[in-house]
Amino acid sequence: MLNPRILSADILQKVLEEKIFFSELKKSVPESERAFVNQMVLGTLRNLRPLEVILSGYLKKKIAHKNRIVKYLLLSAIYELSEMNTPDYAVIDSTVKSVKLKSDSFLAGMANAILRNVCRDLHKIKSDMIKINKIPSEFRLVLQGYDNEQIRKIGESIGNIVPVDLSVKENHRQWAEKLNADILPNGTLRLKQGGKIAEIFGYDQGKWWVQDVAASLPAIVAGDLNGKIVADLCAAPGGKTAQLALVADKVFAFDISALRLKKMRENMVRLGLSEKIEMINADAAQYLMDNPKVKYDIILLDAPCSATGTFRRHPEVLHIKTIEDVKEQVNEQKKLLNAAAVALKKGGILIYSVCSIAKAEGEKQVAEFLSQNKDFKVVPIVEKEISRFGSWNDNFIDVNGAIRTLPFYEQNIGGMDAFFICKLQKIN
Repeated sequence: MLNPRILSADILQKVLEEKIFFSELKKSVPESERAFVNQMVLGTLRNLRPLEVILSGYLKKKIAHKNRIVKYLLLSAIYELSEMNTPDYAVIDSTVKSVKLKSDSFLAGMANAILRNVCRDLHKIKSDMIKINKIPSEFRLVLQGYDNEQIRKIGESIGNIVPVDLSVKENHRQWAEKLNADILPNGTLRLKQGGKIAEIFGYDQGKWWVQDVAASLPAIVAGDLNGKIVADLCAAPGGKTAQLALVADKVFAFDISALRLKKMRENMVRLGLSEKIEMINADAAQYLMDNPKVKYDIILLDAPCSATGTFRRHPEVLHIKTIEDVKEQVNEQKKLLNAAAVALKKGGILIYSVCSIAKAEGEKQVAEFLSQNKDFKVVPIVEKEISRFGSWNDNFIDVNGAIRTLPFYEQNIGGMDAFFICKLQKIN
């Protein structure tokens, strides 16, 4: 029988030491243990910095490298005791047995003593879990350009429970009622309770798809697509492509990964949109440069990025992504932007977006692009473009007319991913 606490600790070790995303590792978790492991791993990752500070206060000496699995067992046990309301005796007994299985009796005794002291100090620990900023020191370098108040709020948002957002094809208010969901100003439905996605009403009929509210905004601001030649670069998994296909006659969707395109094709068949989409398995930048005569009216470039804006759903990002990852992606984005600029018709619209919280991939990237491409200008995004069903509580359109969402926006209803979106036009 699998021990779910050992399974969680093993996954934490792989995520933090081998830099593997949890979404990949959890595929091997048995269905019977998935809910517990999911809560344990994601909760520990979201609170890793305070948990490490708390654990260090109880350790008299460092745990040997060969026994480092014990550290992950203790970190997740402290999280479970403070946040999951599991009975103290159950956590201590199971964790001590797990430590003994993975190391020796001495460390099992140490774990027993530490966890008993944790139980004694639990009130203070719960307070410390809130007080200690959750942003790892290395990740702070990614946040260059934000003020102290914004960084404080970003840190507070790390522990928030992430709701499920859906984009629907039509009849937004009717589907909000059917699914017991709130309807956000742009039309995104936010479920009031979760569940297995494939079992939610309307999934098999292709009436909606999962898409964070911030991720839905780039396609919305593309404007009128009637009669336009539309390209979606780096399209998979296809949420934005589906949005474009709902209002365009034809969408050319590019992605370098055949595997991701295969999954995207399955999604589009389910949504009944496959006939309106031509999928092209290619490096988008290379394809556009190799076909200079092909021009587009609208290009949506949701560029490859550090994905640092998705830490609400993927808290491992906080611990495995660094400023070096940001710098690496900036170069790829420049190549795609330059290729898109050439492939765009005069007067055409280029939507540039990234699910990155780093300004180097958003605001600074566009500023540099404009400085080198004088035949482009910013088309300011206005609030009414994204406010079909009401007004936002937060103003995330900056002074230049670009969108910068942050994870603590709309916090009263669960926040959103960090996105940067800019609308550019090619002028004569």
